[in-house]
Amino acid sequence: MSVVEHVREMASAGLHSNVRLLSGLLLTMSGNNPELFSPSQKYQLLVYHADSLFHDKEYRNAVSKYTMALQQKKALSKTSKVRPSTGNAASAPQSQCLPSEIEVKYKMAECYTMLKQDKDAIAILDGIPSRQRTPKINMMLANLYKKAGQERSSVTSYKEVLRQCPLALDAILGLLSLSVKGAEVASMTINIIQSIPNLDWLSVWIKAYAFVHTGDNTRAINTICSLEKKSLLRDNVDLLGSLADLYFRAGDNKNSILKFEQAQMLDPYLIKGMDVYGYLLAREGRLEDVENLGCRLFNISDQHAEPWVVSGCHSFYSKRYSRALYLGAKAIQLNSNSVQALLLKGAALRNMGRVQEAIIHFREAIRLAPCRLDCYEGLIECYLASNSIREAMVMANNVYKTLGANAQTLTLLATVCLEDPVTQEKAKTLLDKALTQRPDYIKAVVKKAELLSREQKYEDGIALLRNALANQSDCVLHRILGDFLVAVNEYQEAMDQYSIALSLDPNDQKSLEGMQKMEKEESPTDATQEEDVDDMEGSGEEGDLEGSDSEAAQWADQEQWFGMQ
Repeated sequence: MSVVEHVREMASAGLHSNVRLLSGLLLTMSGNNPELFSPSQKYQLLVYHADSLFHDKEYRNAVSKYTMALQQKKALSKTSKVRPSTGNAASAPQSQCLPSEIEVKYKMAECYTMLKQDKDAIAILDGIPSRQRTPKINMMLANLYKKAGQERSSVTSYKEVLRQCPLALDAILGLLSLSVKGAEVASMTINIIQSIPNLDWLSVWIKAYAFVHTGDNTRAINTICSLEKKSLLRDNVDLLGSLADLYFRAGDNKNSILKFEQAQMLDPYLIKGMDVYGYLLAREGRLEDVENLGCRLFNISDQHAEPWVVSGCHSFYSKRYSRALYLGAKAIQLNSNSVQALLLKGAALRNMGRVQEAIIHFREAIRLAPCRLDCYEGLIECYLASNSIREAMVMANNVYKTLGANAQTLTLLATVCLEDPVTQEKAKTLLDKALTQRPDYIKAVVKKAELLSREQKYEDGIALLRNALANQSDCVLHRILGDFLVAVNEYQEAMDQYSIALSLDPNDQKSLEGMQKMEKEESPTDATQEEDVDDMEGSGEEGDLEGSDSEAAQWADQEQWFGMQ
């Protein structure tokens, strides 16, 4: 057995550090004496050495060695003669043992993707003739084309993957995300479904994710629920995660959190989707739970974006925006396609006053997830923050037309209309439509309450908020109800509402400010007791037991009480 064969055996056994040391020494020997190894042996040594570098994540060095290996392979193909080596065994043509040139190019492309050099990765894979492309090469090409915006080429590559491997579900999702019709995708799998038992669920699965990628959240939820209820697919973590994400997109945060919790219980090491889960917990003020989730995710893996995003959400809702910005940037560095990381970083930039930079991040999030309303909400908030009401209105109208007239899009459009005095009535109409569709939709309730506060229709606002809180408990709604109760002089109940709001989110600054302001104000009862004390001290005259008129003046400017999130 020659020394090169020993290197090959160690490489096959996964002894990468050993391969790196030995192959490095042998390559130096070859450089000092070109006659020492045959071209085929030198080619093998370069490939095995490059593989060991790839394993050690030294991607630039690996690319250099792979390039040298390919150059050596070209020289090898020009001659059929094999020069003898000084190994113990006689050298012979070993073409059947040579590492595949196609595999070398694939490894080079992997290095380029790790180095964020997607154009170079595409170039190296494009150089492989179509007939020689394996399914994994076509899959990588499809993903790279998609990322580069070359949709037609991406579709072609995904279809080629399915032709070779008709059960490649991620390729199916790739096609659906590129607006290929569900029926067309299903037709590519019909033969395999009919030939293998217990695969009848696949056509329903394709249908469900076709709804997902067209933004039809309601039908997607119903279809996945029908799949999840089937005995063979019950308690599937991927389906539960998809349901959680769909509920989140539909604005049903309560059910979204419930499904994420179910998925976590089934798989304690689950990472996918936990960034959204952490965001939802942070929005509810459960910062201790967010912190614990972040620590648990870091213990699982710090090489995924999700734990960084979760920790970033904790920082953001603790008003540490600089730290949130850093954590969001770190998450994007690990996964440039992480929508939640882009939203986190965009929100941090916006709150730090760097609106134009924030807009870039929200636009990228929209490009990656065109059916997610929260991406558009972030961008519109940036436009409103920079007083670009016209741009905000154009975007809100486009979302309304693209995603359809549902409670979320109606509320988003109404939010922009509220910024312009000319469109106040239109905002009212839109909010009424949204609440007719979903009376419990919190964002619509909040915006309708804001409109009623402007009109000083406090009794109507109280009725609206009580109705919304009948079947749910939300910090913002309790706080706004407290504000409205202050406006109608119901101080004790207002204090109760602030207390409930703070019990749901101890970090809610506006509830705390409302409670502190009330505590500073003298209630009518306190005034009475003070007058009684004056009498006891022998004033000799009856005190004025009526409430002071100054109290009404102190509470006259109600606008400060109705800051909406």
